Amino acid sequence: QVRLVESGGGLVQAGGSLRLSCAASTSTLSTYAMAWFRQAPGKEREFVAVIQSSGSKLHADSVKGRFTIFRDNVKNAVTLQMNSLKPEDTAVYLCAAGRSTVFDTRARQYDYWGQGTQVTVSS
Repeated sequence: QVRLVESGGGLVQAGGSLRLSCAASTSTLSTYAMAWFRQAPGKEREFVAVIQSSGSKLHADSVKGRFTIFRDNVKNAVTLQMNSLKPEDTAVYLCAAGRSTVFDTRARQYDYWGQGTQVTVSS
């Protein structure tokens, strides 16, 4: 069982930045693919970014060039740096861990989830 805890959300003006962190309870985080998803009210969960155990990254087109995912296997943590935020980025952001060895943007493929952290971007 892997416990994931997100932090770093908040309220920011459009054009601002936030850094989200996801702390994992496992010392074997390096073996997991780690992803960020987001969910806005009334909408389906949306893929944001994933970083494989190899370090390879994939970002959704909607955030490419603005968001970057990092991992620190020593600290057992994953970070999502979000720049140039837009009102449409407003959502609950969730961290997820899975065992896929290839890029997977489907939420159902991830085994463990955090509770989420709210990000609100004002115009």
